[in-house]
Amino acid sequence: MDPRQLFADSRMSGFCVYCGGPPDTRDHVPSRVLLDEPFPDNLPIVECCTDCNRAFSLHEEYVACFLSCVISGSTDPEQQPRPKIARILRDSPAIAARIQSTLLPSDSNELVWSPELDRFQTVIVKLARGHIAYELSLPRIEEPISVQMMPIALMPQDSVATFLSDQPTHLWPEIGSRAFIRACKTFDSQSVDSWRVVQPGGYQYLVSQSDGDFVRLLIADYLACEVCWD
Repeated sequence: MDPRQLFADSRMSGFCVYCGGPPDTRDHVPSRVLLDEPFPDNLPIVECCTDCNRAFSLHEEYVACFLSCVISGSTDPEQQPRPKIARILRDSPAIAARIQSTLLPSDSNELVWSPELDRFQTVIVKLARGHIAYELSLPRIEEPISVQMMPIALMPQDSVATFLSDQPTHLWPEIGSRAFIRACKTFDSQSVDSWRVVQPGGYQYLVSQSDGDFVRLLIADYLACEVCWD
């Protein structure tokens, strides 16, 4: 058995990476609604069930539209930097109205966007589960111990540097996983977990076991997220 070839313990596969049920379809991680066309080659794909695949789609659409509206400063479809989001907002004015309703006055009487945080958390945890399953062949069906998200522009510079840094680890990943193959190619027992850029300026992620298991996401060069498990 060649350790440089992709394979994984069969106990780590054959189920939906989001709920643990039997898989009957597959899902792109990240969802294509978070990306622009032309889509990158070889998008990560994981096993999942149809119920999970359908359940997340509306939440992901909301998150993608909300981020685009915040970045553009408007819910007007014609003001959107992403053609896909402009099309969604034109075809579904209810989404635009729902996002517009979250533009509320702050204590200083400035208008601020107030996202539906439960929907954001649902999507962020879903993405993190998909990435950790894809990279490490490691199921993380249980609830994470922490979920954090913040616009990267609001983070202190030292926190931004830490967030964007690669992560050295003294642990070898699951044999046969993608992360293990990368470590084999470097022949480095102190391998570095590095950021995977899915689409420049659009989406990148990092999966690491340097301090527990965690996944970091940077979406639209705007929203910094981290999901951690023990």
